[in-house]
Amino acid sequence: MEDLSCYHCGDTIKSCIKFDEKSFCCNGCKTVYEIFSESGLSSYYDMEAAPGAAPSKYEGKYDFLSNEQIVDKLLEFSDGNVQIVSLYIPHIHCSSCIWILENLNKLRSGISTSQVDFPKKTIRVTYNTEKIDLKDLVLFLSSIGYEPYISLEDTEGAKKKIDRSIIYKLGIAGFAFGNVMFLSFPEYFEVNEYWLEQYKGLFRWLMFSFSLPVVFYAAQDYFISAYKGLRAKILNIDVPLALGVLVLFVRSTLEIIFDWGTGFFDSLTGLVFFLTLGKFFQHKTYSFLSFERDYKSYFPIGITRISAENKEESIHVHDIEKGDRILIRNEELIPVDGILISGNARIDYSFVTGESEAVQKESGDKLFAGGRQVSGMIEMEALKSVSQSYLTKLWSNDVFHVKKEDSFTSFINHISKYFTAVLLIIAFTAAGFWAFLDVGTAINVFTAVLIIACPCALAMSTPFTLGNLLRIFGNKKFYLKNAGVIEQLAKADTVIFDKTGTITSNKKSSISYEGITLTAAEESLLKNTLRASNHPLSRTLYDMLAEYDITPPEEFREVTGKGIEAVHQKQAMRVGSAEFVGNAVTAPTLNTSVHISANNQYKGRYIFFNEYREGVEDLFLDFAPDYKLSILSGDNEGERERLEKLLPGGTEMRFNQKPEDKLEYIGELQKEGRKTIMVGDGLNDAGALAKSEVGIAISENVNVFSPACDAILDASRFGSLFKFIQASKKAMTVIKVSMILSFLYNVVGLYFAVTGQLSPIIAAVLMPLSSISIIAFATVCTNLIGRKI
Repeated sequence: MEDLSCYHCGDTIKSCIKFDEKSFCCNGCKTVYEIFSESGLSSYYDMEAAPGAAPSKYEGKYDFLSNEQIVDKLLEFSDGNVQIVSLYIPHIHCSSCIWILENLNKLRSGISTSQVDFPKKTIRVTYNTEKIDLKDLVLFLSSIGYEPYISLEDTEGAKKKIDRSIIYKLGIAGFAFGNVMFLSFPEYFEVNEYWLEQYKGLFRWLMFSFSLPVVFYAAQDYFISAYKGLRAKILNIDVPLALGVLVLFVRSTLEIIFDWGTGFFDSLTGLVFFLTLGKFFQHKTYSFLSFERDYKSYFPIGITRISAENKEESIHVHDIEKGDRILIRNEELIPVDGILISGNARIDYSFVTGESEAVQKESGDKLFAGGRQVSGMIEMEALKSVSQSYLTKLWSNDVFHVKKEDSFTSFINHISKYFTAVLLIIAFTAAGFWAFLDVGTAINVFTAVLIIACPCALAMSTPFTLGNLLRIFGNKKFYLKNAGVIEQLAKADTVIFDKTGTITSNKKSSISYEGITLTAAEESLLKNTLRASNHPLSRTLYDMLAEYDITPPEEFREVTGKGIEAVHQKQAMRVGSAEFVGNAVTAPTLNTSVHISANNQYKGRYIFFNEYREGVEDLFLDFAPDYKLSILSGDNEGERERLEKLLPGGTEMRFNQKPEDKLEYIGELQKEGRKTIMVGDGLNDAGALAKSEVGIAISENVNVFSPACDAILDASRFGSLFKFIQASKKAMTVIKVSMILSFLYNVVGLYFAVTGQLSPIIAAVLMPLSSISIIAFATVCTNLIGRKI
């Protein structure tokens, strides 16, 4: 029988709920369908098949939104009864999501308007506080399957402003370029019509007018950069660019003032347009991804404090003081270091240490900030404030305050100082020589040299090559922080991998069984015993076992931290630790094991192994000949033997690594002169990702999680990492070839310009042609490189 899919969310139905002749996987999905249908929005389902998400449980999760101080920090606008808020909603994924979220006013009274920003997965909602407050709004969105993601970072300071200046400059330069080209047609074709001759002066002054915003606004960055470079006694690539723009503008202005000719406004505006287009490619990164996240991105904003009167109150996380009693609910992050008072504490520290197994804690044990409670609700006493906790101190390491892009000099900037100096010497020497023979020719030679040798092709080869590769990488789910990361990838000679969640998959694990084969009846009882448990190992083992009829055991008991036992039709089953199931004597293993006994007879154990990502072995073999390889893991050495068989010889493996150990290891490699790439997935890797030349975060969902990094690689493309790095090396080769071609253009052009055989107008025509040819070459080459990834 074919598996049924939920009409709302598309998940496979295990316990079918019928309503309106449609099947749903749970009451939550059925309720959302009812809400949409009653509001006349059932066409939501016509746009996409199963577009929704099953609503999750959220009781008490958003109590902190009752705190006015917290709400004030989240709001964009608040005036009387009208408030506006922008919320990040990870589930937005299709046109149906946009449609339903922009029709919230039809679903809930009090909501005036709602606007979705699809690339950033945010919604901006305007609502009336007399009918609905922020907490109600968030709970309503959660109830229809669009739960917002709200973190401490959302309340920290002003939000970053989006810099659109590059778009404005590109638009102005493009508009001016197009119009100047149009106005230049009569000059190009030497049309001698009387009415055109009559308006020739007007056309020229119009071209002059169009050039003004191009020179003084669109090209201002080149003048500023050149000025700063000269002040610092550095001849950067922008000096000849700025000089070329200035010479073109001044010479063209003089020509129309004294009626010498039409000038070079078309070449001037075209030059600035293409330069700005190159800069646009260079700066065009993926604004909807966050590369700068720290612990604030994942901490809760508010926390529940138990007052002296034994009442619960929601406070901002920064208001926690030493001695406060705090309530931590299931799956919540511990915001401060403290002492466990009561409750069944099982803490998952993989967020901080990388250790994948949850740790059992008893009353009186110390709990560290960053751990996640995974087994019900606990009560703890704060020992420190947020700013003094272990995780915050880890994040205060100096490595997080160093900007990597300031630590290296681009190849183009390295050669530009020599190029600029040589160009200026040639221009002034040639002009000086011709000045003795003919002043007019000297001016033409000086102008022609600066125009034909203007390093625009040289300057554009890098941004167009790297910008196009950024786009290609993004299409293939490898998102880079900026174009400079490609240069660093090409230089790297050492690759370091975290283990858990990086070369292993968080969504998969393999299980082997050692012991006496279970009968069908015993395996059926085991399956039904596991069915009632929410423990992660129980759920993993449950999914692995074959399907059996649902027959709930007559007796069931779960002993926290030890195991579970059940009785059905006088058949007993125990699942858990070796001691719990009956003092079994088994060979020791460092891997996680679940032991089984039936009717007080020990049967065997299921051993859990990490499931390594597809293509890991091939990826390491690709790297092995030319790169030093290392594995750093917060886990124990249980996987060492398996890794030694899987990975090539010479791969260094270090286990039980704390975040500071990873930092220290990378520092040692850098002292040896090595250029490192760190590949990790968790906040515990963030220091190492920041310390290395390139930090790559592996993410199962690029919009939901990524620590501070230089690049985010979708987990599905993990096996292509070597190809991405090789593509980066080839891109640097393309840049060097482009530069050689540009130099050849300049050498040939300079010969004719210096000898007085090249007029400024011909130079102005050839200059953009050389730039276009370089751009075409770089684009075609990078597209070919991209096809091989």
